[in-house]
Amino acid sequence: MGITIAIDAMGGDHGIRVTVPAAVAYLKNHPDDVITLVGQPDPIQAELLKLGFKEQARLRIHAATEVVGMDESPQIVLRSKKDSSMRVSINLVKSGDASACVSAGNTGALMATARYVLKTLPGIDRPAIASFLPTNKGQVCMLDLGANVDCSAEHLLQFALMGSTLVSALEHKERPTVGLLNIGSEDIKGNEVVKQAAELLQASDLNFYGNVEGDDIFKGVTDVVVCDGFVGNVALKTAEGVAKMMGGFLKEGFSQNWYTKLGAIVSFPVLKAFKHRLDHRRYNGASFLGLKGIVVKSHGSADSFAFLCAIERAAEEARGGMLSHISEHIEKWHNARQQTAGEAS
Repeated sequence: MGITIAIDAMGGDHGIRVTVPAAVAYLKNHPDDVITLVGQPDPIQAELLKLGFKEQARLRIHAATEVVGMDESPQIVLRSKKDSSMRVSINLVKSGDASACVSAGNTGALMATARYVLKTLPGIDRPAIASFLPTNKGQVCMLDLGANVDCSAEHLLQFALMGSTLVSALEHKERPTVGLLNIGSEDIKGNEVVKQAAELLQASDLNFYGNVEGDDIFKGVTDVVVCDGFVGNVALKTAEGVAKMMGGFLKEGFSQNWYTKLGAIVSFPVLKAFKHRLDHRRYNGASFLGLKGIVVKSHGSADSFAFLCAIERAAEEARGGMLSHISEHIEKWHNARQQTAGEAS
């Protein structure tokens, strides 16, 4: 049975030049699914015409008169742009007319709007931003990546529950391993919040590995890495910067003279595989976990291939029943805590 995905066609740095081609590419790969492009009909139809693709039963256009700018305040957007392509896309998820929505728009505005419209799942205090990163062993799910700067130990436990459930739903792992990001692997390391979170994780039914350090993220030591949004965002941006620097160094080194250029030709198959493995576009699509609906955030500067990957991520979550899995996991955890508290009293 197919699913319907709502796409904020106007969001991001490039808007319809990226979102519309990505939507068309997705439909070609998934003949049972439906895409709803939300935004200003005339420019969307013009872009479809360029691609030789017409509006049809599997590709619908849902009108929205306003566009959210990449630098607009979340508070202003929430208050004054009620007919933006971003908000209308989220409304379609709330009404059940779409199984998920994808946007490359303003992250703060998207989170604020999604939280206001969809609300959080029972037992979840704050939504978290989760994304997958490449590792030596495949990929790792890391959260929070910027939604929550200040977190309690309880919040970190909730992030771990949601991240573990996401990996289980998408990768079909029964008990994914969970690591807590810290400045050392020893129990005595870290601030009080991290120490308390480690105790809560140890007492939970999660497959808690223990503390992990920054270099463990890309070793693939665990399936899930949990941290607060401040640390997670810094770690993510640092990794992106290092990857770009390495790419620049390689390009500079191979273009110095004709010897190095010849070396580049000889090394092309290896370099191509290296580029593919570390291609950040393949991991585009951050999930807003903890909401009563599936919302996936694409990088604002994503090209059509990267945006396509974000659509694929949303579809996987919808097909994998992620929301019901998280709700069940959270309910089970709350019931277990209540039973333990009752026995203690």
